[in-house]
Amino acid sequence: MGGDGDEIIAILGGTGDLGTGLAMRWAKAGHRIVIGSRTLEKAQRAVAELERANPPVDPSQYAALENPAAAAAGDIVVLTVPAAHQLSTLESVRACLVGKILIDVTVPLVPPRVGTVRLPEEGSAGKRAQDFLGSEVRVVTAFQNIAAHLLKEDVTVECDVLVCGNKRAARQRVIDLAAEAGLAAWHAGPIENSAAAEALTSVLIQINRRHEIAHSGIKIVGQTR
Repeated sequence: MGGDGDEIIAILGGTGDLGTGLAMRWAKAGHRIVIGSRTLEKAQRAVAELERANPPVDPSQYAALENPAAAAAGDIVVLTVPAAHQLSTLESVRACLVGKILIDVTVPLVPPRVGTVRLPEEGSAGKRAQDFLGSEVRVVTAFQNIAAHLLKEDVTVECDVLVCGNKRAARQRVIDLAAEAGLAAWHAGPIENSAAAEALTSVLIQINRRHEIAHSGIKIVGQTR
């Protein structure tokens, strides 16, 4: 396996475009992938898609499980569910996340006005997750601004990733994983700063609509001092 030894990445809500896309890219890098879902059947269908797109290097590379079992199996857990299901999903797996990194990709979009910034009262979905789970879980937010279906294609994604979390080492691990997925990622500070990346998604939606741009994104530019 590539990456960090036999590290297992469990993706909760891994049946949608974002979860499946990240799984495909990390699988190509050699990681072991567990797809989690509320129903085993949906997870199994996602794994079948993953196997077609990237045949496993060995029979144990992919697994399909319900969310609690997936979270227990993962060394790193990724949450890719809609904002409305964020806390209910975390409640179902809370005990399985202690001591682990949780990569939370939640964007608090409120249909039908997804182009309007609507952050939760906690300040951001990432802060809401960290408050809910407590200090025993290292919550790191990332990937909120990526066009999900592009991850499933063999293309360069023209969007950098802002990585927020309270522990620098945990942020660095996520930055390394982003690089393995072919994405440039940056330390963007503590979990409170996740509000900026989450809000930016609605801004990019507006840019796409008003300027007839497909997949607008952000790039960090500057000079090394």
